[in-house]
Amino acid sequence: MKKIGVLTSGGDAPGMNACIRAIVRYGISRGVEVTGIRGGYRGLLSKDVVRLGNRSVANIIQRGGTVLETARCDEMKTEEGIRKAHQTLKSEGIEGLITIGGDGTFRGAVALAEAGDVKVIGVPGTIDNDVYGTDYAVGFDTAVNTALDAIDKIRDTAGSMQRPFFVEVMGKSRGFLALEVGIAGGAEEILMPELPTKVEQLALDIRRSFKRGKKSSIIVVAEGDDAGSAFSIAQQVWERLRVEYRICVLGHVQRGGCPTARDRVLASKLGAAAVDALLEGKAGYMVGEFKGDIALTPLRDTWEKRKDLDSNSLRLVKALSG
Repeated sequence: MKKIGVLTSGGDAPGMNACIRAIVRYGISRGVEVTGIRGGYRGLLSKDVVRLGNRSVANIIQRGGTVLETARCDEMKTEEGIRKAHQTLKSEGIEGLITIGGDGTFRGAVALAEAGDVKVIGVPGTIDNDVYGTDYAVGFDTAVNTALDAIDKIRDTAGSMQRPFFVEVMGKSRGFLALEVGIAGGAEEILMPELPTKVEQLALDIRRSFKRGKKSSIIVVAEGDDAGSAFSIAQQVWERLRVEYRICVLGHVQRGGCPTARDRVLASKLGAAAVDALLEGKAGYMVGEFKGDIALTPLRDTWEKRKDLDSNSLRLVKALSG
């Protein structure tokens, strides 16, 4: 294999640039030419490509976002879109493609692989950390630390004003981010889609904690919780307690910022592993890290199999929230 391509797709995640850098520099060290595709699959359809060299990726390891930019592309869900993507790869002489992103990115990669002879390897890059086949996705650790920094500041205000704060974090329809940041931030309650939210019990717990002398409560809410958003849950609690509250939706601030050391190292390892996989003739896999080792998972498994929350972390939630 003489030429490979790399693209980032879907929501951006801190550490994507570190992964691009590793793919380019490690690829060149293995004697491969690397082409960057700008704007995700949309750039693949419009032939927005650029040759990448060592200097092209200088001083990007510390930057958030993605220098290749990203986008969602509905056209890739059509036969015509897949055909156009194949034409670009063929005309550019790209023999292998590395896609960095989450489940939507990998669905596009599988469609490409199944429609032709292109070899595709995926790298998990999503702050949701919901991809099966890896303990951590690139960007997750940074998002946790960004949200944690905000919660630490919110707790100062919550204590001063003596009221509950409902803090909504991202995560799509999974609670990985909420669970991790909730434990790290000492949240009194963590509400996640994986566990049914009982608003009546939540209100009772908040009342009891105030009766025990607690001046404030931090309730971390995953955006996809079954009981609704932080606004809906807070209102339901107010109807039961008539206690003044505040809401903070962290939103897309969790996507940005300089990646942590952990994300930079993980991104570098997985980027190099993706190049190795292609050069070894492997295709249709995601490279991940499982229990400290590089692991290959069939791309279809990354969304067809469900990644479970850590059971030990779940046991800690109630025990530490007193």
